[in-house]
This record gives sequence, C-alpha cells and structure tokens, in this order.
Amino acid sequence: MAGGKETPRQKMIGMMYLVLTAMLALQVSSAIIEKFMLLNNSLELSSGAANKINQETVLKIKAAVEKAGNRGADVAVMKQADEVRKNSANIINEINSLKQEIITNAGGGLNEQGGIKNPEEEGKVAELMIGGQKNGKAYKLKQSLDTFTGQLSQLSPTKFQSLALDGKDDPITKTSVDQKNKDFAELNFAQTPVAAALAVLSQKQTDIRRMESEVLSYLASKVGAADIKFDRILAMISADAKTVVAGTKFKGDMFIAASASGITPRMSLNGGGVKVENGVGKIEFTAQGGGYNAEGIARRELSGSISFPTPSGRDTTVNLRQEYFVVKPTYQIETGTLPPLYLGCANKLSIQSPALGALWAPSFSTDGGEIINSGQKGKFTIVPNRAQLNLTVSNQGNVLGTEPFRVRLVPKPTLEIRVNGAALDERRGIAASAARSIQVVAIADESFKTFSPEDARFRVSSIQVSLARGSRRIGNPISLGGGGSISSLAQQAEPGDRYVIEVLRVERQNFKGNVSEVEMGQIIRSVPLN
Repeated sequence: MAGGKETPRQKMIGMMYLVLTAMLALQVSSAIIEKFMLLNNSLELSSGAANKINQETVLKIKAAVEKAGNRGADVAVMKQADEVRKNSANIINEINSLKQEIITNAGGGLNEQGGIKNPEEEGKVAELMIGGQKNGKAYKLKQSLDTFTGQLSQLSPTKFQSLALDGKDDPITKTSVDQKNKDFAELNFAQTPVAAALAVLSQKQTDIRRMESEVLSYLASKVGAADIKFDRILAMISADAKTVVAGTKFKGDMFIAASASGITPRMSLNGGGVKVENGVGKIEFTAQGGGYNAEGIARRELSGSISFPTPSGRDTTVNLRQEYFVVKPTYQIETGTLPPLYLGCANKLSIQSPALGALWAPSFSTDGGEIINSGQKGKFTIVPNRAQLNLTVSNQGNVLGTEPFRVRLVPKPTLEIRVNGAALDERRGIAASAARSIQVVAIADESFKTFSPEDARFRVSSIQVSLARGSRRIGNPISLGGGGSISSLAQQAEPGDRYVIEVLRVERQNFKGNVSEVEMGQIIRSVPLN
C-alpha cells in the first residue's frame, strides 16, 4: 500500500479486503458469495465517492492557478493534475471492461432481477484471467497497473508500491507455503468465484482513487490551492530555564500557538534544515562549549526562519532570533580529592555532576588499565596496570576533562605467629611442653583492606618449622602449609631450645579470584621455649 493517512472508511475497506484475500482459497458457500457481492458494491461506492472528491481537488487547483495570474509554473502543475486524472480514468475504464467480461463470460450475464446468474463460477474466471499458457487478461492488467503506479510516483514525493504484487512480494502471502510461489494472476484469480474476482478488481479501483487523491493533494499544495487554516491550537510555555534550583523563581511566558495542517512549513536554524512534524519544528543539537566567563557561562544565539506558502502562490518568511546560555559542565569525584589507586586491584570510584543533574550520563576511559561499568550512573571500577594513568570523563559523547591518578603497589601484609591457635608474643616465648601446633597468618594493611576488601585476601601457603638447640638443629624440619601440628618436634623440645620458622610462600587472591605470590623476601622467625 502507498504511504499517507487513510480515512476510517478506507481503513474499514482495507480490512475487508484482507478478509477477501484470506478466503480466496476456501470452498465458499452461497451465503459468503452474497457477502462478496456486498463487499464489491461497497468498494464501488467508495471508489465513486473518491472520484468526486478528486475532481473537486482539480477544480481547486485550476481556480488557484487562475487567481495567481496563470503563471507558467502553476499552469504546468495544472497540466500535471489533468494528466493524473486522465491516467486514472484510463486504468479505471480498463478494469471496468474486465469486470464486464467476467460478468458476461464467466458469470453468465445478468438475470431478470439484475443479479449475476452464476456468481460462484470459478473455472471460467481462471480461463479468462490466467489462461492455459499464462496469457490471460490479468497479466496485461498487471502491466497497466505497474505503468500507472510508475506515472504517479514521478509526480509525487511518495514512491507508491505496486498494485499487482506476486505472492512472494505481498506481505499477506509471502510467508504462506501455498501462496508465495503464485504470480499476481494466480494469486488473485485462481480458484476464485466471479463475486470474489469482481471484489478484487473493485479494490484495485479504490486503491487507484486513493493514490490519485494523494498526488492531487500534493499538486494542490504546490499552487497554493490548499487552504491555510490554522486548525491546530497548541498551549505553550516558554520558560527562562527548565532547570530551577529550589528556593529560586521559575519564570516564563504562557501563550497560544497555532499551525495549519494543510501546509508543511520549511524551517531552518543557523543555516541548517529543521525536521518538521505536525507543523512543529523539532530542534536538537549538541551545545558547544568554550568562551566561558568567570562564572562558567557562555552566551549563544539561535538564528532561524520559517517559510510557508500562501494562497497567492508566494512564500512568506518569518525570521527569529533567540539567545541561550551554555553552562560549563563540572563533575566531582566522590572522595573530594583524587584518591590513590592500587595496581591490579578493583578500585571503585564514583564521579557525579550535580550541575548536570538528570542530563548526567557519563562514560569513562583510561590509558592505563581496565574500566568495569557497574550499571549505576557515575559509578565504576578501574583496574590499573601501570604506575600512573589518566582517566577521561565524558558525558553523552562529549569529553569534559582528564584526571591524572597515582598508582600504588599493594602493601605487603604483616605476619602473625600463632601457637595452639593463639597469637604469640615472640619476646616472651612459650613453655617447651605446651606447643603442639604452629600457624603463620598474613594480615592485610588496614587502610588497603578498607579501600579494596576483595583484593586484600592474603594467606601463608608454605612454612618450614625446625627445632634448634644452640647452633644446631634437632631432628628433621617439618614442612607445613600455613601451619599445622609440630608434635614430632615437641617430643624432643627442652627449655632453652627454640622453634625456627621460615616463611616460604605468601599468596594474595584478587577480586577476580586469581591467586598470585606476594614477594616477601626471606622471612625467618624464632620462638623461644621456656
């Protein structure tokens, strides 16, 4: 179908035509045949009514051309309107002739009551319209319809769709296994009773009149025949500012604006075209910064024009100017100062802009690590991979600024020796007969743990415990994970001996669950035995 608005009656007829198309492949009863005849009559009435309206449009065009002094450009448009009417009449008459042939040759003519004798006949319809070698009259009709559609498309900004679609191109049948491989003739006239065939052809005539009406309305607008009636009334408020701080006054103007649905004005702003919807220009552009004053505000000015045709055939143009102000966007990091970041860790940051409010839709990028979005506005995680990096802050694609950050190494944990599960005072030692297990625990730096708890998971994974007496070792050393039983050494321990603990490996698990070794150097601790 072509573009453009349809009247409720046209929508109803279109729906009826969908029902018609869906029922063509069914074995229909005499009651349904009667419904097809009623549908055909309704379509013919609709086509006749549209024909009268289209003729009135042509008369309006001719009157407007004459009133404007028969200017050359207007006379050319009038001739185009006459050509449209002529082409429409030719194709309508061709279809009327086809309908008469179907009534006479397939339907057996008319009975005494004026009705078709055999409205349910199918075979003769197919023979007439499709033919044995696909040389029936529907194929010539398809050519005529396509020619007509092409002629109208050349005179209108609308490119009309074909009125004679094959099954694979018709949106109704292209997904049907039974129908999509049929051509226009087979789709509309195979296994189709006389009554349905007439309704199909009448629907084509209705579509022709609708397309004709759209083109004539367009031609009428070119010569000013379209009446300028300000029939759309809008209540408008022009505010000094849409964003108001609590405690301050909201100021603006309230007024009535009107537009005419019969014309489409041309609008421009700062030298560029403006999209017009229902007579209202839609303005949208990215405000450019720079040239701010001490308060961070820059003055700008809009220069625009609105042009619309008048019944005299001449355009009227109204110019306008409007000042506006661009505020320098600002943002702040949640901590108030630039916090240090930790290398390879999940550093959570929050950057917000109270000045932009609801317009704050930030994005972040860095030249020294990975950005992980949280899904919350302004909140994200940055994972640095070098000692210093820059964080770029943007809002809706516009760069607002770049912030440098220092990157610290993860602080090493402190090590705590526990004997029998309790923390040990290494200076005081422990009774020789009391020690049964030894454990070394890695404790994260408190400030680091507070800033990035998911990266502050340390553990001692390997230690070696020996019993020493004087300058020599007693027995074999014991290798443990982070700790465990030392009963084999405890059996040999005497007061004055000492346990020598060597920490062999300390590990850290980061926020991603990856485990890495912490470089602690050589760590040896002694536990004196009393």
